[in-house]
Amino acid sequence: MKKCATLAISLILASGTLQASSKVVIAHRGASGYLPEHSLAAKSAAYFMGADYIEQDVVMTRDDQLVVLHDHYLDRVTNVAKQYPERFRMENGKKRWFAIDFDLTEIQGLKMTEGFTLTSNEFSKASTKAIFPERFPIWKSSFHVHTLAEEIELIQGLNHSTGRNIGIYPEIKAPWFHRHEGKDISTAVLKTLKQYGYTSQQDKVYLQCFDPNETRRIAKELMPAMGMHLKIVQLMAETSWNETMVYKGDQAAPYNYDWMFKPGAMEQIAQYADGIGPWKPFLVDNASTKKNIVVTPMIKAAKQAGLEVHPYTFRADQGRIPTYADGFEDMLDIFLNRVGVDGVFTDFPDRAVQFIQRSGSEKNRS
Repeated sequence: MKKCATLAISLILASGTLQASSKVVIAHRGASGYLPEHSLAAKSAAYFMGADYIEQDVVMTRDDQLVVLHDHYLDRVTNVAKQYPERFRMENGKKRWFAIDFDLTEIQGLKMTEGFTLTSNEFSKASTKAIFPERFPIWKSSFHVHTLAEEIELIQGLNHSTGRNIGIYPEIKAPWFHRHEGKDISTAVLKTLKQYGYTSQQDKVYLQCFDPNETRRIAKELMPAMGMHLKIVQLMAETSWNETMVYKGDQAAPYNYDWMFKPGAMEQIAQYADGIGPWKPFLVDNASTKKNIVVTPMIKAAKQAGLEVHPYTFRADQGRIPTYADGFEDMLDIFLNRVGVDGVFTDFPDRAVQFIQRSGSEKNRS
């Protein structure tokens, strides 16, 4: 504990070095390499590790409250299956407990933990297996789902008490699903952001979404109608991930992302967005070797179109370092310095902050 506290203090004292850098560190779900994702503890840790922005994935409850969860279902990080065993829906042959089927008070009464999978059909603590076993132990300590407003107030409160200006990076999750359920999550998120003073491109906020139809709607319709002009990031995916679906009646089909990988795509995205959030292999081919880093044309096209580039997700866990990199810091070096991205989403913001600070110091000495 003493070592962690000392590290946090040293990082915040050194934060001026990071703020002077043009590269940004985005704490992916908070300091999720160390604490359960999207817990307020993970967000506080990320803040004092020196992250420039802290990410919030946002979904909506049955009673129209905005909560911070990576998925629009609850069963991957909470004990909802134990508390409400009959409140599931079937999705692709699997039981899922959707946030939209629960009120805020019910959700906040759940115990939240590190992400897990079930090893049997029936939920019990013994049947849950951590997705990242080396991270914070599952079902230890006490964590709970919180609202978007609560997290914004935490970050703004820390900005007030520390004198810093750390930004937020909310993602509107599955707007297509919420709309099919009769809820306009995008408008609700924008109202909350406006309530807390985020209205212009000068404010420390990026608003991101995987759904291109919704991202355009936010930029071209919703924000102008609300007198807002935030920085918009178009997240990118492969069609096979089913990240975005398109409904025809009650039938949903995957949105086709193929156009994003064709010539001219970045210019199209730049018509409504300020940046892109690509998966790392979209920028550096997985076939790369240590002696031959293959950078795709996407980064050049994005820069020519005037887009910022913030790839995801940089993890230091076993098996998460690509074979062309000699460890986590080498992976950061490849993307930040050789590819030339503007920032990174990472579960380990302390290590990214320290890497950027060291890189800046070395450049100043040379």
